[in-house]
Amino acid sequence: MIAPSEMSADEMLRVRLDVLRREHRDLDEAIAALAEQARADQLTLRRLKKQKLALKDQIARIEDDLIPDIIA
Repeated sequence: MIAPSEMSADEMLRVRLDVLRREHRDLDEAIAALAEQARADQLTLRRLKKQKLALKDQIARIEDDLIPDIIA
């Protein structure tokens, strides 16, 4: 395993991106499972959805940092 001090900034961003995507997917599954319940807690659902949106924003920011701007 590579020590964090040996990784480039891009590599660390890619690792962070993978972790965030996994968390986003897990939240999606948790939201779906909770929504299927007959008496789902709406407050919990809203909180999970808000967390999921925050993760999506973080993912988008990291993707923007990793993808260079191309002037056409």
